[in-house]
Amino acid sequence: MNTITRKNLSVLLAKRMGMKGTLARQAVDEFFQAIIEAVIQGNRIEVRGFGVWEVKKTNPRPNARNPMTGKQVSVPARRKVHFKPGKELKTVLGQPLEDEA
Repeated sequence: MNTITRKNLSVLLAKRMGMKGTLARQAVDEFFQAIIEAVIQGNRIEVRGFGVWEVKKTNPRPNARNPMTGKQVSVPARRKVHFKPGKELKTVLGQPLEDEA
């Protein structure tokens, strides 16, 4: 499994769109910055065919245990980002792998 970085995405975008690498890098950076800002504000981001990012709240856990010390600790409620793949992506990912067939 390969890791795709922002740089890889910008190179791919530049090749597909026939644009300069610096412009593609700026577009990728701005895209991710817009997503980050929207998620921080608690907005739901929907990209049809790809998926949905949304902020969900976790419940506080007053009786959690520190695995290192075994001591009881209280974990406050917080927010987390949840990603749900879209219908098209879910369909493709649900197909059996060629290696397993």
